[in-house]
Amino acid sequence: MYSLKGKVAIVTGGGRDIGQQASLKLAAAGAKVCVNYFGSKEAGDETLRLIKEAGGEAIGVQGDMTKAEDVAKLIEATVTAFGQEIHIVVNVAGGILGRKLLGDLDEEFWDAVMAVNLKSVYMVTRAALPHIPSGGAIVNFASQAARDGGGFGALAYATAKGGVLTLTRGLAKELGPKGIRVNCISPGMINTTFHNTFTKPEVRANVAAATPLRREGEAREVGDLVLFLASDASSFINGESVEINGGTYFA
Repeated sequence: MYSLKGKVAIVTGGGRDIGQQASLKLAAAGAKVCVNYFGSKEAGDETLRLIKEAGGEAIGVQGDMTKAEDVAKLIEATVTAFGQEIHIVVNVAGGILGRKLLGDLDEEFWDAVMAVNLKSVYMVTRAALPHIPSGGAIVNFASQAARDGGGFGALAYATAKGGVLTLTRGLAKELGPKGIRVNCISPGMINTTFHNTFTKPEVRANVAAATPLRREGEAREVGDLVLFLASDASSFINGESVEINGGTYFA
């Protein structure tokens, strides 16, 4: 049920952490994967190297998923390399960009956070849709922050991720009759460079200690969930947000 042989997948933000693990898991199950990355070509190349060393097939496309021309380039590269059908779209690209309280949250920063986390999902999904056949799957990324408002200074990020939840549900209703499932994943504290950069070590330690499983999650565990939602093993799951947080929050 986890075989993706003959399937084509796009993973945005596939160069590192959760995006990288999603790309590796999909490729290991047999999918041909287009790995999108933006900030680091080295990270994108590393994901491609790992896939190919394991016997998988993948291409890399650098691009900003908030820009229409880059999104079009991503879709064109995928269909040129792998054919006209795109069976799986995984929208991982996003980020907090920084922590700002409302008084310091200027319009430019707000717009940037909304673009990278919410607009990117809309743009990639819209561009890919003409190529997604019945039986296709779209996996978006929200966050526990969408449910609980996020941590200190994460107002814009939490709001954007709340938008991803709503977009996912609306798309599930719209695309379900076409045989296309749309779900999202809402991670809690996962051991990634995101938290290395934007979360204080003492905060991470406190969250891990308060988690019933007494630890942070790992990117590979989120990658396994991506594989499940992209595969026929989840064929009757649609419009769902799957929480992966070790028990810190119950939806």
